Amino acid sequence: MHILELPSFFPPHGGLFCLEQAKALKAQGHEVRIVSIVELSLTKDRTQFLTLPWREERSEQEGVEVFCTYMRAVPKAVRCNVNRWTRLCEKAVDRYVRRYGKPDVLHAHCCKSAGLAAKRISQRLGIPYYISEHISSGLFERDFGKDWQRHRWLREEMRQAYEAANCVIPVSQELVDDLASFFGKAYRWQAVSNIIDTDFWSPRPSLSEEKAGFRFCCLAVANIYGKGYDVLAEALDLLPADIELHIAGRGTDSLPMQKLFGRRHGVHLHGELSKEEVRALLWQSDALVLPSRSEAQPLVLLEALATGIPVVGTECIPKSVRIPGGCLIAPVGDAKTLAEKMREVMKVQPSKDFFGAVERLASPSVVAKQLADIFKS
Repeated sequence: MHILELPSFFPPHGGLFCLEQAKALKAQGHEVRIVSIVELSLTKDRTQFLTLPWREERSEQEGVEVFCTYMRAVPKAVRCNVNRWTRLCEKAVDRYVRRYGKPDVLHAHCCKSAGLAAKRISQRLGIPYYISEHISSGLFERDFGKDWQRHRWLREEMRQAYEAANCVIPVSQELVDDLASFFGKAYRWQAVSNIIDTDFWSPRPSLSEEKAGFRFCCLAVANIYGKGYDVLAEALDLLPADIELHIAGRGTDSLPMQKLFGRRHGVHLHGELSKEEVRALLWQSDALVLPSRSEAQPLVLLEALATGIPVVGTECIPKSVRIPGGCLIAPVGDAKTLAEKMREVMKVQPSKDFFGAVERLASPSVVAKQLADIFKS
């Protein structure tokens, strides 16, 4: 099968879930490439805005051929930028078709940009399109407001793109309900997990390090409210003093985070870590705590379970990733119950059974087969 991947986001702005799925599908014998349009902001991406190529750039990333165009966004002009993104994507796909012929399938990641473009390209070329959705309602509300007052046109276009797709592929069943108030449910869908590289995220080796107390880690960007760091700080006051908490992720060493956690003994703020450093931190920890207020599918939860350690999360975490025996759940925003669950998880032993459950849910071979079956049907 000839599959063309269209990510809404790609490095330097995330989107690695697209590359992971492309690699997995290619490993099963499919012809897979990526065409990406990366929107650059003059304020947030000043260096890249000036230095990245102005013409389409071809590269090979982990064995997958990628065609990338960097779009310079107009500040605060959402409609203009969405329309430009879509037009650039259409032109990039036209160039692609001249090189390789029409793909059998268009696979868009996130509806906001790639889904809208896929709908138009599908109609013009007469090929089916599918939308994998990774974004929760909380992130949409952050960008467009709770009622989308100024961007109702975009919400309506996204709803139409969902309904016209051959299938929408949310990363969890709960995401369909989460987004229903925005886009309804009048579309075909089938949930498929994101991929976890189970060759890399694997049970930790035996540790020789002696630790004085129990070691938690929390891995999330420094969105204090969205990721529930304020709740975690309150929960720490209810826990034994010898507990260690290691916090890592983009911005977690910032001044607001230092103000929130700086006076607490045993808290270590690492900032952003490499993939290898994150795995090392998980291997050195006894449990992960993730006090989020909103999540579509927290990959770090699956990564932690794959290394064999248990997890404390909140009710926003999809039920499909709550591995039995490995996940303890507290209500969203409830510091007292979160502290109770953190005490409870201290009695849970690490287990390689957690890795097996993750492998059956989210390994590359499993996810690639599920996606291919959806495309074929």
